[in-house]
Amino acid sequence: MEKKECVILLHGLARTARSMRRMDKALQNSGYLTCNLDYPSRKYPVKYLAERYIPRALNACSRKAGEKRFNKIHFVTHSMGGILVRHYLSSHVVENLGRVVMLAPPNHGSEIVDRLGNRWWFRRFNGPGGCSLGTGPDSAPNHLGPVDFPVGIITGNHSFDPLFSRMVAQPNDGKVSVASARLSTMEDFLVVPYGHTFVMQKKEVIRQTIFFLENGKFTT
Repeated sequence: MEKKECVILLHGLARTARSMRRMDKALQNSGYLTCNLDYPSRKYPVKYLAERYIPRALNACSRKAGEKRFNKIHFVTHSMGGILVRHYLSSHVVENLGRVVMLAPPNHGSEIVDRLGNRWWFRRFNGPGGCSLGTGPDSAPNHLGPVDFPVGIITGNHSFDPLFSRMVAQPNDGKVSVASARLSTMEDFLVVPYGHTFVMQKKEVIRQTIFFLENGKFTT
């Protein structure tokens, strides 16, 4: 049965909407209308990406609704996508905002950016947005205040990348520490035995994401 709810999906740094397709399909099968947004994560700063591309997703939801009015608009994000949502919602009101699920978000930055952010090859590959995700007080995530919307966070504690994993506080998913993913005002928090890159494609993570959108908490 189709819900009168739309879910906006935001992929992570250096990824595309293809990385969220499995999540997107599961959400559709659960009755949600979806907008799996593609955005150029490596080309622009976080502020520009949030201000330019999230309104496009909101407009896409409105077009899908047609003459209907959505009861809720939710967000499901991976990695940097969560920082875009935090930035946008810090200064904009989304009418009928529902719940947000962040997967492996660098809510307090990543030490990998601290260590490698000045290397030319790192800056070239990750762009201004990715290079702003360090742990310093002026980084893109740490420049934001506390969230005032219902958010559930899922993050991993397993890594197949020993090089990057050694740069990040333990435990971590190879890119983001468990501690960095947390927010003081989150509704619920879940640690899963997966790595950063494919956490959003795991069946259990998809199941927990849908459960949180429907119930405001994760299931045990």
